[in-house]
Amino acid sequence: LSLSLSVSQFSVTSPTHTMAAETKLLAQPLTLGDLVLKNRIFMAPLTRMRAGPGFVPQQMNVDYYAQRASAGLIISEATLISPLARGHPQTPGIYTPEQVEGWRKVVEAVHARGGRMFMQLWHVGRMSHSSLHPAEGLPIGPSPIAATTCQVWNADWVRVPLETPREMTKEDIDVVVEQYRAAAANAHAAGFDGVEIHGANGYIIDQFLQDATNKRTDEYGGSFENRSRLLLRVLEAILTVFPRSRVGVRLSPFSIFNEMSDTNAQALFSHVIRELDAREIGYVHVIEPRVAGGNEEMRDGTPTACDLFRPFFRGVLITAGGYRADTAEAALARHAADAVCFGRLFISNPDLPHRLLTGAPLNAYNRATFYGGTEVGYTDYPALDS
Repeated sequence: LSLSLSVSQFSVTSPTHTMAAETKLLAQPLTLGDLVLKNRIFMAPLTRMRAGPGFVPQQMNVDYYAQRASAGLIISEATLISPLARGHPQTPGIYTPEQVEGWRKVVEAVHARGGRMFMQLWHVGRMSHSSLHPAEGLPIGPSPIAATTCQVWNADWVRVPLETPREMTKEDIDVVVEQYRAAAANAHAAGFDGVEIHGANGYIIDQFLQDATNKRTDEYGGSFENRSRLLLRVLEAILTVFPRSRVGVRLSPFSIFNEMSDTNAQALFSHVIRELDAREIGYVHVIEPRVAGGNEEMRDGTPTACDLFRPFFRGVLITAGGYRADTAEAALARHAADAVCFGRLFISNPDLPHRLLTGAPLNAYNRATFYGGTEVGYTDYPALDS
């Protein structure tokens, strides 16, 4: 990766989000259960691949999140529930005591600045390579179907094709459910305000949900009810640790990222979101299908997920995916969502809420420093008062 960027090289985008009056809804507090979040500009979960030895958060991770504590809510980068959950090098875990202690320092720094933070819990399923977890062997998934057009970084930071995953047994599924529960307990011990289940972007929960990747004929395959079973078991396990209002689920309806698809996506995700509504969880977080993972391109002609699924969920609905201040404000104004997550703009603008609410210009981001590396392109983006 090219990691050459200095503060002096930062440019600013034109202030397209101009008048503060246009962001009056984004500025309002939001009640999430017993939490009062100070605004509706949330920080999206952002994989940055900068964990220290042992996949433990280190000081630059503490600094990075503390800089962004003005978000109404920070959702952590996707964090691994086990060694076999890993799909990228240097992504942090939450399954060892050292990792818990590393994350505790992060959360304490965010809380010290008045922020709130949820941890996103992650298992990549088939989207991995055995070099990332040699002791555990092949990646696992609902069915032995490889994502043949995708590549991942192996343990040596070399892009390689994905392997065909091992089909999970029922015993494997039980183990994964318990790993989610244990990870949630570790997140609680680290001081997180809540957790988000990563059910999006073609990772293990999504692989069970969608029929492009789930060809099972047992109680985890076939019907919507069966394909939702893993998600709902994971949710029930986590609810033994956190109260309902402190748990969210992220979904990516209609997404094609990581070779995902379903023959009846609208009906599937309507079913899933109704089930989540019935369990009265804190929030559902939908990624708009116009975006695909961290890619820059926008897809045309896709439905707007927050508008489509809002009627099925009575709790807090968060939307993410290529928003600007004006389009985020519009989503809130038409009651399609209650909060909006920003990703890349938070990478380059640690004080993003202030900038969006005042119409200040934005720092441009540098994609070459998104994944892996040092503090360069990570903690050295300037705030307006720096």
